[in-house]
Amino acid sequence: MLKVLDHLEEWLIAFLIGAATLLIFVAVAHRYSLDMVATWDWEAPYDWLFAIDLSWAQELCIYMFVWMAKFGAAYGVRTGIHVGVDVLINQLGERIRDKVVLFGLLAGAFFTGVVGSFGANFVWHIAHTDSISPDLEVPVWIVYLAIPLGSFLMCFRFLQVAWSYWQTGELPVHEHAHVEGLDEQVEEAQLTGEPENVMIGEAVELTEDREHLHAGHPKSKRSAPAPRAGRDAEDRQ
Repeated sequence: MLKVLDHLEEWLIAFLIGAATLLIFVAVAHRYSLDMVATWDWEAPYDWLFAIDLSWAQELCIYMFVWMAKFGAAYGVRTGIHVGVDVLINQLGERIRDKVVLFGLLAGAFFTGVVGSFGANFVWHIAHTDSISPDLEVPVWIVYLAIPLGSFLMCFRFLQVAWSYWQTGELPVHEHAHVEGLDEQVEEAQLTGEPENVMIGEAVELTEDREHLHAGHPKSKRSAPAPRAGRDAEDRQ
């Protein structure tokens, strides 16, 4: 069940950011094309472009980015990509540090739960009105539905991370070079004997590890450069 929720969260965020980016590009290209054909007095292309109404694009993009931000915040809690200042916390003892971390996670769950509750109450009341958006003319309660849904999901993620930290003592850490699903592919390749796929980030990391290894062990398998005298003798020959 959690796997399905994780994938739905990721698919929704990816769809929203991709669709919003594409829509912004089309709207900007349409506006500049309309201005260009108007400057060159091309009547036929101007009439065709002028008939295409994209005045709603900006409003839709704003709504899509709001939804993406709410669900992206929940995704950030689950994966540990939110920025946190832990200089003072790391100076504390282990027991006190664990309590402070758990308090912070539970405080985040409480705050997002309160925001989600107020948001749900607001959506409930505004749904009984005739309020619609200016350009798209959709019911406003659909737009504001992102507040309770995103906040409650974020609250759930805080509780999920807090429970995991209570059980294991570890917080989720985001690794920039990590590719989700790659570990499973590597394990499957090792079992079947197929060549493993090495991503660019892994290749760079492996190269750096080898360089550090050779730097720490002068007597590595790499051949050492020949002495200067020996090379001069070879040059004379």
